[in-house]
Amino acid sequence: MLLYQIAISLIPGIGDVNAKKLISYCGSAEAIFKESKKNLLKIPGMGISTVNSILSHNVLDRAEQEIEFIEKHHIVPLYFLDKEYPSRLKHCMDSPVMLFYQGNANLNATRVVSVVGTRRSTSYGREMCDQLIRDLAGPDMLVVSGLAYGIDTQAHRSAVEYEIPTVGILAHGLDRLYPAQNRSLAGKMLENGGLLSDYLSGTIPDRENFPKRNRIIAGMADALIVVESAKRGGALITANIANSYNRDVFAVPGKIGDIWSEGCNYLIKTNKAALIQSAADIRYIMNWDDVKKPGKQAKLFRALNPEEEQVMEILKNGEAVGIDYIVMQSKLSNSKIAAILLSLEFDGMVSSLPGKMFKAL
Repeated sequence: MLLYQIAISLIPGIGDVNAKKLISYCGSAEAIFKESKKNLLKIPGMGISTVNSILSHNVLDRAEQEIEFIEKHHIVPLYFLDKEYPSRLKHCMDSPVMLFYQGNANLNATRVVSVVGTRRSTSYGREMCDQLIRDLAGPDMLVVSGLAYGIDTQAHRSAVEYEIPTVGILAHGLDRLYPAQNRSLAGKMLENGGLLSDYLSGTIPDRENFPKRNRIIAGMADALIVVESAKRGGALITANIANSYNRDVFAVPGKIGDIWSEGCNYLIKTNKAALIQSAADIRYIMNWDDVKKPGKQAKLFRALNPEEEQVMEILKNGEAVGIDYIVMQSKLSNSKIAAILLSLEFDGMVSSLPGKMFKAL
């Protein structure tokens, strides 16, 4: 029964690991709350304070409040023994007893990729993140990340753009959204994906919640990709958790001495992650078949005028090219080329890079 399933996760000091042991001893979450004090004290690890918390009605009262919130906001509660509970996560020892889900994505998709990285992402990191997701796109795939600033945001945005279901793992209850700037993005994710948390409503995004939620990002994945990271931080924590779960971990290398590449380079150097330069590397290691990429490709079929065709011809080799070079090769004015490039960028055919560089997509 849902009331007791939620309540077991609320017992002070019990934790997910011990909660599952307790359920195993008693046979069900409901049986725990109907067991005698004498028998509960016989269970290994059960102290008097924990048993008293079980026998009080405080956790049951709080669980009833949460059920009201769940019903009001159409949230799906997922108990760790439910069929819909993420199966990959279910096999992790410290997986949450309860998850709370808003969305429509299949949490047990055939291929699940988690993406993590620094909140202070560079244009290089965001571009690599976008390319990897675009080129990994395929049937029954799910992209998971933490909906934080930087690489997380880029991963979700790219998944939305290429019409890949994407789920954000939150470090707070589903009654709020942090950071607030991602509210619009979260709304789009709910159309093809969702939001997932193991925290009850009313839980604020405290600092200690973020490392804890990273076990969900790691545990749900077949492959974890670290795009950019300093040598310390949440991305490295998640990579270490993924390694402990025997997940495949990949890292995008960066320039030596670049603070936001130190973490990725460290993971590669210490054999904690495989070096990747493209999605093809991931597909090869994971033994995933090549699939055609959706999204922006379709936009390439729109009719181009002669000047646009001329610019696309200059960019056809896929290398980044400076605007001065395009002007020189096309013999068109700077203002004309700038207008053409802007139009092509809006249509998803060209990407602008730092230093007035451009490349075809």
